[in-house]
Amino acid sequence: MPEKKCWSAGRVPLILCLCQAIGALEVPLDHGEKAKLLEDLVQPPTITQQSPKDYVIDPRENIVIQCEAKGKPPPSFSWTRNGTHFDIDKDPLITMKPGSGTLIINIMSEGKAETYEGVYQCTARNERGAAVSNNIVVRPSRSPLWTKEKLEPITLQNGQSLVLPCRPPVGLPSPIIFWMDNSFQRLPQNERVSQGLNGDLYFSNVLPEDTREDYICYARFNHTQTIQQKQPISVRVISVDELNDTIAANLSDTEFYGAKSNRERPPTFLTPEGNASNKEELRGNVLSLECIAEGLPTPVIYWIKEDGTLPINRTFYRNFQKTLQIILVSEADSGNYQCIAKNALGAIHHTISVTVKAAPYWIIEPENLVLSPGENGPLICRANGNPKPRISWLTNGVPIEIAPDDPNRKIDGDTIIFSNVQERSSAVYQCNASNEYGYLLANAFVNVLAEPPRILTSANKVYQVIANRPAWLDCTFFGSPLPTIEWFKGAKGSALHEDIYVLHQNGTLEIPVAQKDSTGAYTCVARNKLGMAKNEVHLEIKDPTRIIKQPEYAVVQRGSTVSFECKVKQDHSLILTVIWLKDNGELPNDGRFTIDKDHLVIADVSDDDGGTYMCVANTTLDTVSASAVLSVVAPTPTPAPIYDVPNPPFDLELTDQLDKSVQLSWTPGDDNNNPITKFIIEYEDAMHEAGLWHQQTEVPGTQTTAQLKLSPYVNYSFRVMAENSLGRSVPSEPSEQYLTKAAEPDKNPMTVEGLGSEPDNLVITWKPLNGFESNGPGLQYKVSWRQKDGDDEWTSVVVANVSKYIVSGTPTFVPYLIKVQALNEVGFAPEPAVVMGHSGEDLPMVAPGNVHVSVVNSTLAEVHWDPVPLKSIRGHLQGYRIYYWKAQGASKRNRHHIEKKILTFQGSKAHGMLPGLEPFSNYKLNVRVVNGKGEGPASPDSSFHTPEGVPSAPSSLKIVNPTLDSLTLEWDPPSHPNGILTEYTLKYQPINSTHELGPLVDLKIPANKTRWTLKNLNFSTRYKFYFFAQTSAGSGSHITEEAVTSVDEAGILPPDVGAGKAMASRQVDIATQGWFIGLMCAVALLILILLIVCFIRRNKGGKYPVKEKEDAHADPEIQPMKEDDGTFGEYSDAEDHKPLKKGSRTPSDRTVKKEDSDDSLVDYGEGVNGQFNEDGSFIGQYSGKKEKEPAEGNESSEAPSPVNAMNSFV
Repeated sequence: MPEKKCWSAGRVPLILCLCQAIGALEVPLDHGEKAKLLEDLVQPPTITQQSPKDYVIDPRENIVIQCEAKGKPPPSFSWTRNGTHFDIDKDPLITMKPGSGTLIINIMSEGKAETYEGVYQCTARNERGAAVSNNIVVRPSRSPLWTKEKLEPITLQNGQSLVLPCRPPVGLPSPIIFWMDNSFQRLPQNERVSQGLNGDLYFSNVLPEDTREDYICYARFNHTQTIQQKQPISVRVISVDELNDTIAANLSDTEFYGAKSNRERPPTFLTPEGNASNKEELRGNVLSLECIAEGLPTPVIYWIKEDGTLPINRTFYRNFQKTLQIILVSEADSGNYQCIAKNALGAIHHTISVTVKAAPYWIIEPENLVLSPGENGPLICRANGNPKPRISWLTNGVPIEIAPDDPNRKIDGDTIIFSNVQERSSAVYQCNASNEYGYLLANAFVNVLAEPPRILTSANKVYQVIANRPAWLDCTFFGSPLPTIEWFKGAKGSALHEDIYVLHQNGTLEIPVAQKDSTGAYTCVARNKLGMAKNEVHLEIKDPTRIIKQPEYAVVQRGSTVSFECKVKQDHSLILTVIWLKDNGELPNDGRFTIDKDHLVIADVSDDDGGTYMCVANTTLDTVSASAVLSVVAPTPTPAPIYDVPNPPFDLELTDQLDKSVQLSWTPGDDNNNPITKFIIEYEDAMHEAGLWHQQTEVPGTQTTAQLKLSPYVNYSFRVMAENSLGRSVPSEPSEQYLTKAAEPDKNPMTVEGLGSEPDNLVITWKPLNGFESNGPGLQYKVSWRQKDGDDEWTSVVVANVSKYIVSGTPTFVPYLIKVQALNEVGFAPEPAVVMGHSGEDLPMVAPGNVHVSVVNSTLAEVHWDPVPLKSIRGHLQGYRIYYWKAQGASKRNRHHIEKKILTFQGSKAHGMLPGLEPFSNYKLNVRVVNGKGEGPASPDSSFHTPEGVPSAPSSLKIVNPTLDSLTLEWDPPSHPNGILTEYTLKYQPINSTHELGPLVDLKIPANKTRWTLKNLNFSTRYKFYFFAQTSAGSGSHITEEAVTSVDEAGILPPDVGAGKAMASRQVDIATQGWFIGLMCAVALLILILLIVCFIRRNKGGKYPVKEKEDAHADPEIQPMKEDDGTFGEYSDAEDHKPLKKGSRTPSDRTVKKEDSDDSLVDYGEGVNGQFNEDGSFIGQYSGKKEKEPAEGNESSEAPSPVNAMNSFV
């Protein structure tokens, strides 16, 4: 039955919906279970086998005229001969085969075949109707002898033309002609000498070597396996001098063939005659056209069709181009064909006018109808031919015009329409289509039955299938009206849907890729209006058989032992058999070959053992195999062989050249004593990418051919490289070029996008196909678009091979559906995928509303706003952007540009955190929505104030006017007070000569002070100071400094720390003292030694004792307290006698400027957006738009004075 499916819309169970009117359902009449299930059904006869229409018999054997038919009940048979009833009972030589209509005529014992020539027709009949066979024309084969004739010797001059006639006797069927000599050797033929279609032997010009006495024409009659022979023909070719002698001596009794000169001459046709001829052939036959010419030199024949081209795949040249053959000829092959004979002296042509006629052939052959009472259906018999055939109908072998009338049928030319059929409408109808060239006869019955569904497939049948392969579950059924089929899976009866299943018209359920979860019970249900039937089958999915360890290529020496391993894994429920083959045949019956579990072992290897060994693993469901090559070599002589990469392959050849594939073969080069593991095939496209080679494929080293898939419209060249374990050979020489035919593109451009560059356009872009992918000349693109949400039709335009098209006049930011299809001169690529794009964006129209700020702490605030309507964005929403800045008074605004900072929050967020704010400050901000085009209008400015925070350290601290018992401190307030200062805190402690820290003194100083004098201090004592500023939020960071009180009158007064100048004239005297000079020399020497030690340790990768220094110089805030007196721990700098901290190194003016340690997000860059999470954590970049303020000034520091250096060692 034809494959036909009728699906309902949506996800529905798989139901087979067959159109009842054209169903071709038959009752199974074969032996077996299916036939037993339908024993009670009736069916009209159907002819199943018959002899050919033109039946040529061998007169030496019994005549067998076949006629087989089926039906229910079994039909009876009768015959007619030459149009009248043939009573076989009256002829003792004729018997009819039991249960059949086949006639057997026994002529071997007596009788002649000619007696039974005639036209026979068989009729098979039962209670439902009668079917008839074709008219079988029976004729005995004939192979008559040649008539006796006297053949005179032929003598002719060198260079003349010659035709040796054959004229075989007329036989049945026509004989096959060939020329041989007395030794039964075929005579050689070539462009000069050839046999024509009529059997004659043609010489375009003769040569002396054509002289012989045994040119014999043979006729072989295949039907009787006999060969008849003509009398030998004698031919003698002589020169001009010999010719004169021959004419004089033998003119009376020798035929002189022709009188033409042996000089060179232009061609003339030996056959056919004249300038034009006609040829008629029947459709479907082989059209053979022949032109044979004579001339000197030998002419060459060419063929053309005047009004068209010769069909490429059906045209063949035979007999050295002298015969043109077109197979499967059709009406389209009619026309004028011209053969041209050409040599160096000229050319001649002959025109053959070909007319193709046609015996009748089927357009729609009538099919059997099984209908239920009351149904309708047609019988269609449609044929064509040239001339147009005549259609005639018979019913039960009788012309329908004289057959009993049936009111339920109506004849309409080539169609009989049945309506409201009843059981009496059952009959066999014959359709005869005939013209002058032949006829077609077809039987088709109408069987009227009323039967409920029956399922003929065995119940509980088990199907076993390998995983990931198709599974077919049968459900053979019968019923009238034709039942619908539905499949269910599992005990709960879940219906199967068409997304992963295919239901065939014969009821078979196909699972295209069966998986493990496909295992289970399946139920087939057949329904019609008379009832329902169901059947359950079972499906089991098995694991595939795999070879997990394959045999490997081996090279062994003669006389050694080799082992091939083949390890197989299969489904545990399947029985596995493993066999070994050598060169696709059985292993030699030799005790040297042993199979031990997974191994094939060959002992005492000989040269004959070389070859391909294959391991074949079989189960009842699948077969897998793997092979390896054994190479046997002579024992390795000394010296050892040289191993190298292979030599390149050679002799590349292209065969089986098709439109989309070609076979490449090559000869491997020397493997240089290292087996070739694989061949790499590369191709060059000389049309599109000349000189550039691409890899096509790889094949194993044992393979020397490859079937290559090709693309259309590519001028291919191929080369091959061999590879072994040592590397890859140089490429072979390129093969010949092969240009494939052009075809329509098989793919469309990738990366199709639609984005507007302006508010009123849509820019469609794509990645163009390359030349290799174009598949033909004239590559273009069909660009189509329409609004996604509109009802507009697609607008399309065809553009050249570009990558962009701009659609103008579009609405702003509207979604569009877009597709780009490739095409060339041959046709279009497949329907492209549809992508969505948008026309151009414009700036947003609306600012965010309801902006309000919640201050979290002194440096963090949270901003909330209402999102803008999506339509007002007019583009892809990028996010929301907050501009914020410190509000300044009018005087400051005049002096400085307002520093604005920006934060961007991606997506549709409606809130964000502002970090890094300055405490105790007034801020303003606004919010804007951002799309791909830019920012929208700003919201109205919102103001907020940050609370106080702890201040920064005082800007500077310097110690002036040291005396015996006092020091004066001067400082500058913090650069960032972060609120209102409430007071200062001063902490200080002495440092004794052993660098121990004394008790810490805590002193509060009013906030309005910038100078303070400490009195009652110890003379000639070093002090360390820690100075803090404080607001209501707490203390800020501190600044440290160290200073020394003056010594007594007998000692040395220190210089003024702030001035950096000599204090008194006594200091000049000190510099002249011997003890001071000696001390300074000692200090210099000590410093030099320390520098040398440090230099040596650094070069050796040594490390400084940083940890000990940090422990000694620790900040007093983190020094451990002594339990007994509450003071800080010991101060120690015994290693290099340096101050506590880096910051305690005192400049010459005793001024310490706070390092700029405050890290502001403004420093991350200017004009760069930042992004934050909802909790305010930094996830992007932060920027501040500002003009840099001028620096406050550069403070220079002088080198420490000698007194300072001395004080550092006190």
